[in-house]
Amino acid sequence: MALLAHQGGWDEALFVIGPLLFIVVLLRLAKNRATRAQAEHTAAVTDSDSATDITDPEPRR
Repeated sequence: MALLAHQGGWDEALFVIGPLLFIVVLLRLAKNRATRAQAEHTAAVTDSDSATDITDPEPRR
């Protein structure tokens, strides 16, 4: 446990910086996944718009 003894403050800073960096990485991963999912959804909606819309009261001929 000598490593966890007071080392001038850098070890205490790791206890704060470590979890913060972990949270930042998780948030970036989540944002990237959400952006990718939104782009895929937008592409799917755009592709399906060219097909017949079953909610359209007057079918296209």
